[in-house]
Amino acid sequence: MPLVIGVPKEVFPGEKRVATVPEVVEKLIKLGFSVAVQSGAGDGSNCGDDAYRASGAEVVADAAALYSKADIIFKVRPPTVEEVAMLRDGMTLIGFIWPALNPELMQQLTARKVTVLAIDALPRQLSRAQKMDALTSQAGVAGYRAVIEAANAFGRFFNGQITAAGKVPPAKVFVAGAGVAGLAAIGTAVGLGAVVRANDTRAEVADQVVSLGGEFVKVDYEEEGSGGGGYAKVMSEGFQAAQREMYAKQARDVDVIITTALIPGKPAPMLITAEMVRSMKPGSVIVDMASEQGGNCELTVPGEVVVKHGVTIVGYTDLVSRLAKQSSTLYATNLFRLAEELCKTKDGNIDVNFEDDAIRGLTVIKDGAITWPAPPPKLPAAPPPKPAAAPAAKKASGHGASSEPMAAKSLAILFGVAAVLFWLVGSFAPASFLAHFTVFVLACFVGYMVIWNVTPALHTPLMSVTNAISSIIAIGALVQIAPPLTGVGGDRPDLWILGLAAVSLVLTAINMFGGFAVTRRMLAMFRK
Repeated sequence: MPLVIGVPKEVFPGEKRVATVPEVVEKLIKLGFSVAVQSGAGDGSNCGDDAYRASGAEVVADAAALYSKADIIFKVRPPTVEEVAMLRDGMTLIGFIWPALNPELMQQLTARKVTVLAIDALPRQLSRAQKMDALTSQAGVAGYRAVIEAANAFGRFFNGQITAAGKVPPAKVFVAGAGVAGLAAIGTAVGLGAVVRANDTRAEVADQVVSLGGEFVKVDYEEEGSGGGGYAKVMSEGFQAAQREMYAKQARDVDVIITTALIPGKPAPMLITAEMVRSMKPGSVIVDMASEQGGNCELTVPGEVVVKHGVTIVGYTDLVSRLAKQSSTLYATNLFRLAEELCKTKDGNIDVNFEDDAIRGLTVIKDGAITWPAPPPKLPAAPPPKPAAAPAAKKASGHGASSEPMAAKSLAILFGVAAVLFWLVGSFAPASFLAHFTVFVLACFVGYMVIWNVTPALHTPLMSVTNAISSIIAIGALVQIAPPLTGVGGDRPDLWILGLAAVSLVLTAINMFGGFAVTRRMLAMFRK
């Protein structure tokens, strides 16, 4: 019997997102599921009840009726105590859980004997898991919105302008942390015309910052900062001291600071101290994207906008919800891709397969038993280093390759044989033949030297043109075949010469028209 996916209305204060949208409901139904949506669940994302009904979903009046009907719950935020109480034995919950930060919630869910897939626990280092990576999709939205909030709070243009009233310098923006959210913020700020600088403990993101039009500011301290899974790790005291010094210097110079630094399972690291805020220019702006986990700025007030020492500090915890339609669509797509992995038979039933590294990493509770943290996924082995290349054997000279001069003895023998052949021809051939024979030998020699020393890859264009041009031989054959002009002395050639002329005319005609045909086809390859 097909399972029912239930989509409740989010009850977290200020949360406007919804776990699925009408466009994705149609795809879930094609997988064999039935979909039930709580009335008003999509109002904050401009997804009305009528749109859900039109896509095939059933609209349920309240949360209690939804939970009693559903077998699988799609959520955005972690469930509240009241929502946990409505879960039945054997149900499956999919959404953000943050197990490291919510141990009490984990115990409550375990007591309900449910299966929980935490979308935030996805092993992001698996390439095939990227389609289910809701952290990345939501972080990109948050980074974009952070720049919009900064521009709204800032008192000047982001881009530089020269007007009749004077010159306006571009805003200077510093982004602390160049993960997905940071890169989205860099791209947005550069698009608005600001001068953007960024820093990250992971040196490998420097090229990404530069590719987006920003400047990577390096800390004067050598230490690797990659923590795996797309996150940074906790750095040493020496590195942190050098980093604080760099941040203090940037704070005195820039107009806008956007902080994005997070470490999974731990409070957000403190990057911007009160002293740094005090050193900033009046009217500057700080957008603390990590405010929900404590904040990267010492003076951040989560969920509020405050002004300290003349600096506006934006501590919104709902940046993603401020673009609810877009973020809900992306999140719904992530959950649909997960549903595809759980229901490969497309019969509306799911299989939580622990042999699948992605599913194993997502599953934090299985039938009431805690399975988090998951063992490290089996990543493909790194390719073995290539053995040092042995010195290449010396190739014999060949077609299109440079060659060494011929040995003196071989050259002498070749010239001797050629001289004897030419003497025999000169002794017995008529005088009129010698002139033609001399031109023929020279043509063979020049043609051989030209064609033999050309790289084989170039032979198609070369041969198509030279063969067409060389077809001028046809004129000589026509002269031999044509009868003598009236009043001009001379005898017709004998039958052997006429036969050879006719054959040469046929061959050169093929060569001539074929050469031009090949050339035309080659040129057509480069035309749009």
